[in-house]
Amino acid sequence: MTFRTGIGYDVHQFAEGRPCILGGVEIPHHVGLLGHSDADVLCHAIADALLGALGLPDIGYYFPPTDDSIEGISSLVILEKCRDLCAEHQFDICNVDSSLIAEAPKVLPHRDEMRQKISTALGITPEQVGIKATTNETMGFVGRHEGIAAMASAALLKDA
Repeated sequence: MTFRTGIGYDVHQFAEGRPCILGGVEIPHHVGLLGHSDADVLCHAIADALLGALGLPDIGYYFPPTDDSIEGISSLVILEKCRDLCAEHQFDICNVDSSLIAEAPKVLPHRDEMRQKISTALGITPEQVGIKATTNETMGFVGRHEGIAAMASAALLKDA
């Protein structure tokens, strides 16, 4: 058996006129996140954790910000690609764990729906998806309400 782990990190700044998508769920908030895709910082961190565990390049390699055909793409599609790459390399996803770092919006009321959407995209159960949230104690760009950061880890297993 081969066991691998990976870590991921992402950050997006807030922007007027954009939806705030976290974990595939639109969260009510007065600003959204800026990015070429839907800017789902949580899904991006999870994707990079999975890709890192596989020893592959980051999501920018598979979904470059210069590709106009994928502008606004749902980050759940990015997770589906990561799921397919795991299968292609004969790895099963054991679990993913993540932390959102933001002063706002509140994540807990949306956590179960986020876990469901992420687990569906990855082909695992919601129990295999950890989502936590914390603040930055008013320090740095997160503390100044300029954006959101996310960290994630992933564990993969290959039989024989």
